Amino acid sequence: MVSNYAHGYREYDSDFSDEEEPDKNAKRKRSKEDEALLKKPFQKERHGKVAHKRVAAEEWDREEARNRRFHLISMDAFSRHQKFVNDYILYYGGKLEDFKLPKGDRKTDLDIIQENHRFLWQEEDEEEMTWEKRLAKKYYDKLFKEYCIADLSRYKENKFGFRWRVEKEVVSGKGQFSCGNKRCDEKEGLKSWEVNFGYVEHGEKRNALVKLSKLLLHFIYKEPTCY
Repeated sequence: MVSNYAHGYREYDSDFSDEEEPDKNAKRKRSKEDEALLKKPFQKERHGKVAHKRVAAEEWDREEARNRRFHLISMDAFSRHQKFVNDYILYYGGKLEDFKLPKGDRKTDLDIIQENHRFLWQEEDEEEMTWEKRLAKKYYDKLFKEYCIADLSRYKENKFGFRWRVEKEVVSGKGQFSCGNKRCDEKEGLKSWEVNFGYVEHGEKRNALVKLSKLLLHFIYKEPTCY
């Protein structure tokens, strides 16, 4: 008969076992609280084990997406368009000639703006806004509508062309601190005038009060000295 004492199976009781266990739990709790206090807001959790393949794959995809986004933002609009076209042909097939428009139907942004531009936009003009009209309206909003620039090249036919100033002309003072005629840069003897501008736009006759900065001699002699 084998004795349990020989194999170490005898159970030993200790008077201090019940007291040591709460002390260990208290120390472990205090260490966790200290770690929580010392943890920085931006500090990531420490992983004791190797990340799962799925977690690593998701992190890799996010990093690749950030790199692609940064690469696309750094490109200009035309280069980005070329990349999208090349990627489409690469993954879905096709030919580059399929993306080329006929020469007769090709229009630039400037052509769209010229076709839909308005000297003054009114409420009824914005009722049915197509993307062409929105493009023209976006250009119109960037103009400075205080002083006008005048085209007097056809003044002998009693025809005058007015347009609003762009940012470059506002910075240089053209039309306000110099003559409002686009072909004149005279800065002496100026006077501001508010005139009634009658024009035909998209088959509709309209009127608008515009402010001009002109040479006083232009109106005294009834004939522009610069045109």
